[in-house]
Amino acid sequence: MKTAGHQEHDEAAVARLRDEAGQRRLSLQEWLELLPASDDVTQPLAVSDEELFAFADSRRRELHPDDVVTYIIDRNISYTNICTSICNFCAFYRSPGEDGGYVLSYEEIFSKVEETVELGGSGILFQGGLHPELGLDWYTKLFSELKSRYGIHLHCLSPTEILGLEEVTGLDAREILTILKESGMDSMPGGGGEILVDEVRSKRRSKVNSREWLDIMEAAQEVGLPTTATMMFGHGETLAHRLQHLEEIRLLQDRTRGFVSFILWNFQPDNTPLGKKYPDRMKAEEYLRWLALSRIYLDNIDNLQVSWLTQGIEVGKTALRCGANDLGSVMIEENVIKPAGANNEATGDVLREAIIEAGFTPQLRNAAYRRLEEAASSS
Repeated sequence: MKTAGHQEHDEAAVARLRDEAGQRRLSLQEWLELLPASDDVTQPLAVSDEELFAFADSRRRELHPDDVVTYIIDRNISYTNICTSICNFCAFYRSPGEDGGYVLSYEEIFSKVEETVELGGSGILFQGGLHPELGLDWYTKLFSELKSRYGIHLHCLSPTEILGLEEVTGLDAREILTILKESGMDSMPGGGGEILVDEVRSKRRSKVNSREWLDIMEAAQEVGLPTTATMMFGHGETLAHRLQHLEEIRLLQDRTRGFVSFILWNFQPDNTPLGKKYPDRMKAEEYLRWLALSRIYLDNIDNLQVSWLTQGIEVGKTALRCGANDLGSVMIEENVIKPAGANNEATGDVLREAIIEAGFTPQLRNAAYRRLEEAASSS
């Protein structure tokens, strides 16, 4: 892949691409032409931030002309931290047999779900480590029971966990996902996406390469499970790597139309091995630049979520004018990103007020982005 910046090209070509960025779909190669010549990932593109924000906001208005911004009340239940994948950006996992490892009991999970329902929760985000001894029936019995007891939306298991179940069961991803869907799984989150370039991934994690992640996502979409896509960035990848990630997501979405949302969040360095090498947190301007670029690049995904958890509520409000139309979750419970230093907190009222202050109308949704209530007036 060519990674050189725009200084190699004539100014007329760059000017043409800059003018056309908000008018038509640019190819990966054309976006590569707009990268800065510097290897410094914090540098702006040939398209200014102001232009990117305006292009992205225009695209948001085309997709969501009613100016509704959605949010969700859910809980991230991390059912186990025991994991066979070694990821140097993770402060959560414990290797099998290591002190501090746990598996939640069904009763502990039921208690967490009941509390979520009492707090007005509309779903459960259910993710954990790759536990080598949890069979498929552990999940199917749990999901069936959760549906029977609470009828709540189950947004469950990332491609990484599905790969783990392939190793445990000997079944392929399609078979596993079909069984999980029949037991009550409603949609699948995009965890483990990070950067979909194996040159980066091989240095960050021991399981799930880019092709495996994409293939499992496609299998989930083919069996009728809506999925979300993610990008975790700011951990040593290049700008070209970021563009390649967006390209992989866009190509799959062109084929399947199965992604309901794209979620962008920046690496949190605290208490992680990788944080010793990349200790600095991403500044808001860099985050917003790539959020806006994502909105323009991913012209085939309807929803774009801002990560207030890693950037804060004020940046989240600004992002709603940079292409985002979703403020994400209140995170009743979150045990993976917070140990790495994401310490922002919010309630449903805080998210609704932030949306109104930004000039939009707040509306509750579930994990598949189905709106759950009449929009409240922002006047």
